[in-house]
Amino acid sequence: MEQETSLDTRELGEKIVGVLKTIYDPEIPVDIYELGLIYDVLVNEDHEVRILMTLTSPNCPVAESLPVEVEEKVKSLDVVKDAEVEITFDPPWTQELMSEEAKLELGML
Repeated sequence: MEQETSLDTRELGEKIVGVLKTIYDPEIPVDIYELGLIYDVLVNEDHEVRILMTLTSPNCPVAESLPVEVEEKVKSLDVVKDAEVEITFDPPWTQELMSEEAKLELGML
């Protein structure tokens, strides 16, 4: 039974990443996951989700709205019981956190 639960949380984690890839930084035409803004996605057995993320800068124009959008989109998944987003600037975001795909998209490779 325990193994089945961990499989469920892993699958749910993958679904959450799928949702995160539909959310874009308004100033950069790359999704927030590929940008490296998502530091951690934690899913417990009750399907409560906690996302640790950062912003490109503390003065980011969407500092208020982006975390709310992330929370709402993740909560919209039927199997998610609750979602909470925590913003951190430790470590601060740098371009090194971007995926190869994001760097390619932005002409940095």
